[in-house]
Amino acid sequence: MRSESPVPLAELPGRPCPIAAALQLVGERWALLVVREIALGATHFGDIVRGTGAPRDRIAARLRALESAGVVTRVPYQSAPPRFEYRLTDSGEALIPVLDALLCWGKAHAVLPDDPDRPRKYRPFSEMRKSR
Repeated sequence: MRSESPVPLAELPGRPCPIAAALQLVGERWALLVVREIALGATHFGDIVRGTGAPRDRIAARLRALESAGVVTRVPYQSAPPRFEYRLTDSGEALIPVLDALLCWGKAHAVLPDDPDRPRKYRPFSEMRKSR
């Protein structure tokens, strides 16, 4: 079951809970990476695609789903041809602590100890957003 908007808990399969409901909205493979890119300042479609490394059609689908779920908003920045930038809504901004938690967990548990990029310093998203 894939939903693009909030659903009643009773409609979720298995053990319905707010975690399952959240994953219905942002649990698809590229969704949080799209949120990450926008949080990092990549607001144009091509920049989001480059930052995620995902196929264009997947990012287009994720952006539509995230917009439908109220996580991102699309704002026109050019009229001919029409072009849009993407911004986080309040709901999207509320995912910043989730990105911080995944960043911390990923550094501790998902990156090999001898990975040459491991020592690279990654600042928490919440710190980066405050400095803007």
